[in-house]
Amino acid sequence: MTELIKVDAIKPERSLMKKAACVILQGGTVAFPTETVYGLGANAFDHNAARKIFEAKNRPADNPLIVHVSSFDMLSDVCEFVPESVERALKKFWPGPLTVLLQKSEKIPEIVTARLPTVAVRMPAHPVALALIEESGVPIAAPSANLSTRPSPTKAEHVIQDLWGKVDVIIDGGETFFGVESTIIQVEDGKATILRPGPYTREELLQVFEEVEVSAFAKGAKAERAMAPGMKYKHYSPSKPLYLVCDKQKFVEISLELSRKGVQHTAIGTLDVLQNLKSKKIALGRGDNLYEVAKNLFDALRKFDSDSSAFALIHGFPEQGIGLAIMNRLRKACGGVCISSCEEIFNSLGSLNNLKEKSVYGF
Repeated sequence: MTELIKVDAIKPERSLMKKAACVILQGGTVAFPTETVYGLGANAFDHNAARKIFEAKNRPADNPLIVHVSSFDMLSDVCEFVPESVERALKKFWPGPLTVLLQKSEKIPEIVTARLPTVAVRMPAHPVALALIEESGVPIAAPSANLSTRPSPTKAEHVIQDLWGKVDVIIDGGETFFGVESTIIQVEDGKATILRPGPYTREELLQVFEEVEVSAFAKGAKAERAMAPGMKYKHYSPSKPLYLVCDKQKFVEISLELSRKGVQHTAIGTLDVLQNLKSKKIALGRGDNLYEVAKNLFDALRKFDSDSSAFALIHGFPEQGIGLAIMNRLRKACGGVCISSCEEIFNSLGSLNNLKEKSVYGF
């Protein structure tokens, strides 16, 4: 049976956090808010506890977990050493949405790192997450608190939808701040490589590292082996087809053409792009504020999942700054393909006549 605990997001009640920490120390699982998305946590030193995360999420065993710490002292229990260039970055960006790959300590069981020699570790900037780790006194391994392949949870209600009855505790700390997962980097010889883009951008990382490369995986390429979370498998996907149209004008043209043909669909995008469309609409926010778009992205995909349309269109974004993280998530959610015509939709779902005959998409 899952227990729901509602806490103050800014000043979480210590008695409630102690209660959740006891579950962690007893080998249980606790879903909790971070500044990025909700995480599903367990004691990072406990093999059996970590296994419960994989079971609850139906997560592949070769997809490693991120270990969350609340202090630099705790970091020393998680990794063997911290290179000087990495230490400079952590002192600047922690607590915050930056995950770094380091040589793992023997204290971290192989299930957490998917048998890799490295461990992904970060220090979250959310009061609830930090309080949970501090009260537990152990690092907490935590991927996003959703079923694997589903959009990541940015509200407690998303966690409840996916994991109620599968985890011990869900902490409701309100909506998360960034709405997309942390930036993951690997550092070799002082050069940082972004494996997964997130709230900390390449431009910000260049304040610390002389060279910052964006990997092909960060741009949506599929990895044969997951060096870090989110690299290998399909992620962030609604249960119904979602089509990415990279060009905004083409997105408008396709949506209007579908409406003229009587094909019901949902259009997901920014307010300025959606304003003249005839379809169902889910707004991501203003087009001039991509941080707002990122914050609303996964909630929008879940809203589409619950509406009556059988498929949706979503437009692309410039791949600079946080836009790189947004496009990474969209490519993962859409199978890495951008479409440019209605025919591509019909080819994948069936002809227009067949769609109307089935009364699935049109009336």
